[in-house]
Amino acid sequence: MADKYLGDNIPKFDNHGNESGDVSLTNWSALTKVQKRTVGEVILIILFAVCIVGGLEAYVIIYEVPQFVFPRPSAIATALFTDFEFIVPHLGHTLVELFSGFFIGASIGLILAGVITQFPFVEKIVAPYILMLVTTPMLALVPLLILRFGFGYEPRIIAVALASGPMVMINSATGFRRVDLAKIALARSFGASTMQIFLKVRVPMALPMIIVGLMVGAIFGLLTAVGAEMVGGGFGLGNRLTTYSATIKMPQFFAIILILSTLGILIYLFFYFVGKKWASWES
Repeated sequence: MADKYLGDNIPKFDNHGNESGDVSLTNWSALTKVQKRTVGEVILIILFAVCIVGGLEAYVIIYEVPQFVFPRPSAIATALFTDFEFIVPHLGHTLVELFSGFFIGASIGLILAGVITQFPFVEKIVAPYILMLVTTPMLALVPLLILRFGFGYEPRIIAVALASGPMVMINSATGFRRVDLAKIALARSFGASTMQIFLKVRVPMALPMIIVGLMVGAIFGLLTAVGAEMVGGGFGLGNRLTTYSATIKMPQFFAIILILSTLGILIYLFFYFVGKKWASWES
């Protein structure tokens, strides 16, 4: 019964779960099971994409939609290739902010999750502040951080850490607590210490939730990094968005949007495959 309860609450990354292939909030695995699709399904997916892009292209041409309202998809693709050498440095700045802030926020979040799991009274102290961080839009703090730290990396990294850390902490703490008490009792009967139980029982069983928290935190961090770049500073993809918007260079603007969407998808796929490799303990 306990194992069933765990299975109902902890996300699975194994290959023996729902094989229906339906994409939903509880089964995003179909997004990454491209290798199991038939040739016909792959062709249909490609044709669907071609129809959407071609339909947009035709709509813009037929109805003479101004470029400053919505550019043609072909113009967006052209801008992506012709301006890519100018975009790459800004992409690098955004990735530095994302990786640095996410590493700091995720590390603190994991440590806090372990602490409040082992010492519940600590949760009573930090819970109001964590709730405040979760409910407060970090972009509102960016101008204050800029006043204190300037227009460099520091305010953006801090904003990313504040946005991603609570997500990692909440999901990790949930995973640490959803552990079969019978397994803990069995470990104690063999003389395992509290630290051994935490490392050998709680952490492995919480890995699916931890990875979900890391994935959500990374996506929140990316959004926060781009938003912080739009608020202030002279570099980053967010800065390019405001620049291209102000100068009505809409093909370049949508090219940046396409890059950011690709980054988000890559983040999801990375953590999904990490989960399949390291968190498929249920299989």
